[in-house]
Amino acid sequence: MSVVGVDLGALNTVIAVARNRGVDVITNEVSNRATPSLVGFGPKSRYLGEAAKNQEISNLKNTVSCFVRLAGRQLNDPDVQHEKNFVSAPLVDIDGQVGVEVNYLGKKEKFTATQITAAFLTKIKQTASNELKLPVSDVVLSVPVWFTDAQRRAILDASEIAGLKALRLINDTTATALGWGITKTDLPTAEEKPRRVMFVNIGHSNYTATVVEFRKGELTVKSTAWDRHFGGRYIDQALAEHFAKEFKEKYKIDVLENPKAKFRLMAGIEKLKKILSANTLANLNVESIMNDLDVRSVLKREEFEELIKPLLDRAHVPLEQALAEAKLQKEDIDAIEMIGGSTRVPALKTIIADFFGKPLSWTLNQDEAVARGCAFSCAIMSPVFRVRDFSIHDIVSYPIEFAWEKTEDIPDEDTSLTVFNRGNVLPSTKILTFYRKHNFDLEARYAKPELLPGKTNPFIGRFSVKGVQADAKGDFMICKLKARVNQHGILSVDSGYYVEEVEVEEPIPEPPKEEGKEGDAMDVDKKDEKPKMRKVKKQQRKGELPLSSGTAALDESTKQAAAERENQMIMEDKLVADTENQKNELESFIYELKDKIIGVYAEFASDEEKSKLNAKLETVEDWLYDEGEDASKAQYVSKYEEVRSIAGPIIQRYNDKIEEERQAVLKKQQEAAAAKQAEIERKKREEEAKKQEAEQKDTEMSDADNVKPDEVEEAS
Repeated sequence: MSVVGVDLGALNTVIAVARNRGVDVITNEVSNRATPSLVGFGPKSRYLGEAAKNQEISNLKNTVSCFVRLAGRQLNDPDVQHEKNFVSAPLVDIDGQVGVEVNYLGKKEKFTATQITAAFLTKIKQTASNELKLPVSDVVLSVPVWFTDAQRRAILDASEIAGLKALRLINDTTATALGWGITKTDLPTAEEKPRRVMFVNIGHSNYTATVVEFRKGELTVKSTAWDRHFGGRYIDQALAEHFAKEFKEKYKIDVLENPKAKFRLMAGIEKLKKILSANTLANLNVESIMNDLDVRSVLKREEFEELIKPLLDRAHVPLEQALAEAKLQKEDIDAIEMIGGSTRVPALKTIIADFFGKPLSWTLNQDEAVARGCAFSCAIMSPVFRVRDFSIHDIVSYPIEFAWEKTEDIPDEDTSLTVFNRGNVLPSTKILTFYRKHNFDLEARYAKPELLPGKTNPFIGRFSVKGVQADAKGDFMICKLKARVNQHGILSVDSGYYVEEVEVEEPIPEPPKEEGKEGDAMDVDKKDEKPKMRKVKKQQRKGELPLSSGTAALDESTKQAAAERENQMIMEDKLVADTENQKNELESFIYELKDKIIGVYAEFASDEEKSKLNAKLETVEDWLYDEGEDASKAQYVSKYEEVRSIAGPIIQRYNDKIEEERQAVLKKQQEAAAAKQAEIERKKREEEAKKQEAEQKDTEMSDADNVKPDEVEEAS
């Protein structure tokens, strides 16, 4: 079983894996520890991750970014319209879901944000599999805490399409808290005051503040607050507007109207921003930004902070909201852990430190903490690893209510009820009771739509209960439904059943005895008396009620079709990659032979063979850079074999000569080794002979020393 944690970010994605020695963040094919969250489409294949980044500027309209924020949304959502500022590909509506229209394989195609996410997860799966040297299926994925039920379902659908089993969708700050707490050995016990930590995560497009209480072996999320439009990309946007205005006055160009110019400017701003994190002054230099113009500018840190002042002015808001919901004061927080790339901005650090009046903590890797927490979560659920027991108590982000139609039999019945309140522990299960004589439907929705991102539809799901009928007396059937918000943060109505009230007898509990009261001594005489009984009504489960549901999740046939389309595109990508490799192999073979036929192969080929081979190499090379520029894999293989058929005998003679020389050297080495061994054995035999001779002399001398006196006299 693979143990993989994925921090699925809007800008970059980080992959962590659990191994016997701990949790490691793995590198991708170009040895980067973070993979760009990009999917590109081209005339021959897709570009995923690093490949998409490399071709982004030349293929902006067909490269999709920020797809994680689009999944599970609708095109008319103001938040989605806001994303158009950051997504270069055109957004379209696809059967009620937001998607993109791109040029793929020479024609216009539409893909939903869920399909785009699935395509990227395919790349993540491949990267992890290459590192672990085994198939990857089980993962834990991080999502922003503000994601709705529909968005979470979209990420689960995407992972299924990509052939992954998401064991858990975990909120990013909860994953961070797990990674922080599971390694601590000094956490307070259940009887002691908990350790309270606020995790502040300011990334590319989100700002989240979460208060977590830690005790030995567990963490409990107390509150969380967020700003969905706060992060690195908004800082970049403010700087881009500043420089665009400057360049319009100075160079008479409008870089924001030119997509490629804007892209080049953003790349320069990213470098400038990093320099300003450690210096008070930074230069911006962008070559050939547009119209063959090179632009230059300088920005001081004070000017930078003034440009992002609207962001800085609201940096304290999520902190205050998180404290208020947790019913805590600033002084109740024991540590403030900072993660996310944007927490490197000095002004933000100062504002947050001043807010709490204490130093900030930087014990976690700002870019990798979420992925490491996801890997720990996956390891906890894996039977392969033994991990320290650590319980996670997360919370419901939005209040959820159920609504139903009023029945004529109960005219004064309420028609809605908030079942899960914001802040309820997650996962959480509630039993709903209905009195009905006929089948009925109920609808789940968010109780406070104003809290949702953008204009998200508050609808979560519709559930139909079948098999309901009046009992033999014509009374109501008592229907029980089990509603659950699972560990993914997704609502479901798991099961339905009906109960009947039956009368049963049970003993009447005796009142507690009072010490010292008269009559206690007589209680011993009552031990043989039968206990007094009473009849009570109790509910007994009698049967199941069939349920059908409709939610934002894709139905099985749609998922299956998307998975088949994804597999088809994977095969197309593989064929293009194999074709390119075969082309490169043919090109390398041509240049290698051209060099070696006048070098190491020269003495092994006749003049006629050299002439024939050179002519073939020239012909194939001309073909390769003309009509063979865009040939099929089979054509490259065929040309390779044509060259090989002529060069093969020459190469074989060379290899035979090399092998002959190798065998000769090997034989000499073996003979030398045998001679050396024989010499060693000869010396060993000589030493043993000398040793035996010395031992014999010692024995003779010993016998002479032991001659008796009478033997000496007789001899004389």
